[in-house]
Amino acid sequence: MNAQPPIPFSQGRAPEQVAFQRDELGVILSLYGRMVAAGEWRDYGISCLREVAVFSIFRRTAEQPLYRIEKRPRLRERQGQYAVIGLDGRILKRGHDLRTVLRVLERKLIRAVE
Repeated sequence: MNAQPPIPFSQGRAPEQVAFQRDELGVILSLYGRMVAAGEWRDYGISCLREVAVFSIFRRTAEQPLYRIEKRPRLRERQGQYAVIGLDGRILKRGHDLRTVLRVLERKLIRAVE
């Protein structure tokens, strides 16, 4: 009988899917909560794929996302692993720090009071 040793789970391979960490989700959900309170956003969705994790933001459930917050670890050493992408597919902001990247969305909260 050939007894083969068990294969360890993490054998130097890349993870099966990319996901947001707890602190990253805390930053994103903090902004999301403020925008919901302002009446701008209503729903969200999270996708964890092989190369990217996506937090999609919706005004209404049945629409296309207004914004997508993406995490691409392969771009960590280049442009930065975080990006905010608009409805039309344009990259609004990309960078290494999530809080800095999300500032492009926080500007929507600032309104002139008359």
